[in-house]
Amino acid sequence: MNGLLVLDKPSGLTSHDVVAIVRRATGEKSIGHLGTLDPMATGVLPLLLGKYTRLAQFFGQAEKYYEGSIRFGFATDTFDAEGTPAADPKALTCSLAELRELSRRFHGEIDQVPPIYSAKKINGVAAHKLARAGVEVAVKPARITIHDFKLLELQGDVAAFEMHVSAGGYVRSVAHELGQLAGCGAHLASLRRTRAGMFSLNEAVTVEQLKQAAGPEEIEALLPHPRTLLPEMPAVTVDAQMAGRLRNGMQVNLPEFSQASLVKVFTSPTDLLAITRRVAGTLMQPIVVMG
Repeated sequence: MNGLLVLDKPSGLTSHDVVAIVRRATGEKSIGHLGTLDPMATGVLPLLLGKYTRLAQFFGQAEKYYEGSIRFGFATDTFDAEGTPAADPKALTCSLAELRELSRRFHGEIDQVPPIYSAKKINGVAAHKLARAGVEVAVKPARITIHDFKLLELQGDVAAFEMHVSAGGYVRSVAHELGQLAGCGAHLASLRRTRAGMFSLNEAVTVEQLKQAAGPEEIEALLPHPRTLLPEMPAVTVDAQMAGRLRNGMQVNLPEFSQASLVKVFTSPTDLLAITRRVAGTLMQPIVVMG
């Protein structure tokens, strides 16, 4: 099965667990997710199926939107509710207005230190694997952009929030650092991804829907239409002769006049054949061929 599945990941499953579920439901072995979600987190997890895994490079920098809650009073070693408390509880003394003032630190471009219990790679190995093996983990700060971070309300020691952040940003780290600024520690209590790039909860499929689907055709009906993917790239349809040249890696002249650098090529309304790069004018070079 070829396509992109937008899944609403439930809590308690790793991204690897989700891939295994999708493999069983679709019968497709080649599956890749576009950015992991922590086991505790829920929400939008896009997965590429079959030959569409070759398109992963074009989805790499998708911005993310979240809603969730931060519990103040103590930090944890993982920066979230699944970790071990790092110190004895300490009462939150800040008001919502004071926390909002502190949260102004987390806007725009910032250097963020990822949690050591994360998928961040260190010499090719995920940081969380090194940390759990007792290896000292030295993670380097990364430049990210927090487009929006709003504390919505405060109920006791738990604050609800919304966040819009660039690719590579860790919400857990923001919760942890905000707790440090508040002087009492904090950790991420809950997290739901509401949007990843162009994909939102409105089009997401639940695990139950996937399991209840009666065969591949019913599952394919749940996938976004191929022509809606990568909307920044215009699309053209070619005949069999032109398709053959593209499959052989040959440059072709396509009837596409937008001057966009990358163009999607279809052989039918739904069959994506290739992604091509504009060489000059209407001359295109295939850079990814689906077969």
